[in-house]
Amino acid sequence: MEDFLGEQAASINSLEEWRDLCLQCQRCFLRQGAGGVVFGEGNPRAEIMFIGEGPGAEEDRLGRPFVGAAGQLLERILAAAGWQRNDVYIANIVKCRPPGNRQPQREEIDTCFPLLQKQVELIDPGIIVCLGAVASKALINPNISITRERGCWHKIGERMLMPTFHPAALLRDPGKKRPVWEDIQQVMALHRKISQEET
Repeated sequence: MEDFLGEQAASINSLEEWRDLCLQCQRCFLRQGAGGVVFGEGNPRAEIMFIGEGPGAEEDRLGRPFVGAAGQLLERILAAAGWQRNDVYIANIVKCRPPGNRQPQREEIDTCFPLLQKQVELIDPGIIVCLGAVASKALINPNISITRERGCWHKIGERMLMPTFHPAALLRDPGKKRPVWEDIQQVMALHRKISQEET
């Protein structure tokens, strides 16, 4: 991050400060073709963080993550679990829209990933739900198979990560809705357990 942030990165301990800095980012090609940086939104102290792939057209237009058709489905999933958007935190692996909504390339992911890492560090969620293959590969294992390993917990440091299908995949294949709901039920159960241990 040194080329973009210098020594500021280590000294920042506020999510709002980090957001202000990230909104100025010009570190990769994606920023040139995007309307702006989509930082993320939600509870800055959320216990659960949902991380997707990257902004789409509607997200780029509004500067908010998951507000298109896939985002509306995600909100319904959250509601079924008893959560609202402001109970959790929602972000993406890359913060600028890839052209034509293509998947972000490896170099783009590698460039943007430190920004997300700092964001996760500041929010400090105990649970991260990886929405789709891109997020799962970036956060868990580059060789992970989302079809084979969705629904299986992975512990990275002190955090528990759950890979599941991206909401956009559910729009293409409604048969994936049941597996995703099973995964979310596991997330709900672990969240309840953590909450009980903290009280």
